[in-house]
Amino acid sequence: MFGIIETVEGSVVDVRFPPTEEPAYREALRIELGPGSELFLEVHGHSEPGLVRALALSPTAGLRRGQQVERTGRPLDIPVGEQLFGRVIDCIGTPLDGGAPLQTRERRSLHRNPPALHRHLPGLEPLQTGIKVIDLLCPFARGGKTGLFGGAGVGKTVLLMEFISTIADRYAGVPVFAGVGERIREGHELWNEFSESGLMERTVMVFGQMDAPPGARLRVIHAALTVSEWFRDVQGREVLLLVDNIFRFVQAGMETSAMLGRLPSRVGYQPTLATELAEVEERISSTADGTITSIQAVYVPADDLNDPGAATVMGHLDARVVLSRARAAAGLYPAVDPLRSQSRLLAADVVGERHAQTAEAVVRTLSRYKELEDVIAMLGLDELSPEDRRAVARARRLERFLTQPFIVSEPFTGRKGARVPLPETITGCERILTGEFDDIDEQRLYMLGGVADLDRLVR
Repeated sequence: MFGIIETVEGSVVDVRFPPTEEPAYREALRIELGPGSELFLEVHGHSEPGLVRALALSPTAGLRRGQQVERTGRPLDIPVGEQLFGRVIDCIGTPLDGGAPLQTRERRSLHRNPPALHRHLPGLEPLQTGIKVIDLLCPFARGGKTGLFGGAGVGKTVLLMEFISTIADRYAGVPVFAGVGERIREGHELWNEFSESGLMERTVMVFGQMDAPPGARLRVIHAALTVSEWFRDVQGREVLLLVDNIFRFVQAGMETSAMLGRLPSRVGYQPTLATELAEVEERISSTADGTITSIQAVYVPADDLNDPGAATVMGHLDARVVLSRARAAAGLYPAVDPLRSQSRLLAADVVGERHAQTAEAVVRTLSRYKELEDVIAMLGLDELSPEDRRAVARARRLERFLTQPFIVSEPFTGRKGARVPLPETITGCERILTGEFDDIDEQRLYMLGGVADLDRLVR
């Protein structure tokens, strides 16, 4: 069945069909542009009987009124299977890496329901990353969802790349990377690094670049989820779904909402923000067949965690890692804010009594230092009581011990990267809290690894 283009306004295309043959919501439409060239649209609304409003997934240059549009009778879909390993594709499976077209037998719809509630795994276990501050204070959930919150330039992408390197080495899983609104430079660097390290051979990358139409950027994460679900449900694999950046998905939704003529909601966001995010986040789940562990970078506009875009994402997460601009400016990398980062796994019945008690003592010491900062700035350190001076000294040593050189940043910093087992992190913090390093210059604890590096300081 064919329709006719009535209007083209940017990425929005109005198509007229016979009233009895109009396509359904989210049905894919196809336009033949020439030999071997086609353009896909997705139906997003019905203006009147027979007239549908659709979003283009690629530039609309060259479309004209009166051009034929074909109904496909199905939603947008993407090829799935092991043939995707080592490939970089867009949201409908078109290769972006210059390789041959994908020859896969099975295709799946981008829009799928989450697993039934009774199929979800009942509990979560910590996922060890080898990054001291995260494993200690905001442990990740294996089979859960974690968000990396921060403004521009505080290290979200570098931290995400370190997770990829760490978890892919430690767990024999399938990394699926969703680049939503990525800069082409960052995507190319990531592709090269994965290729050089050998990770690309078992990784799938789905990209919607920054210059792609908003309809394409909006569907990147749905495509990556569909690929992840195939590996989980069909092969029973452990999948690591990495999203950089989930806020760009929210932005794409805001752009498409404005194009479709919807009235904006708070701070200009789309009125469907909560629904669109829930559709995505609820599909990220683990069942008896396999697990999907998701780590999502979240850009925070103006460093405001109360922004509706960031706050709505936060409500779906098991752990949140908040990156601090002040800590980044002080050179305390990773710039994780230990007082605002949280994880629901940090309980004695999940991580163990020793871990929970040590984490609580570290947070208590750092909180006391935070309370005293204004007093120190006005009156000086000497005006504090001996007990408070000890707390400040140990807090500063804890801050420096929890810094860490990354393996992925070795070429830029010249420092050898370190991954520290959790027991060593706990032991190191306990030794600092008991005062063993009170006489050691605090700067000597900066960018250390585990217990072996601490032992060298006291010899």
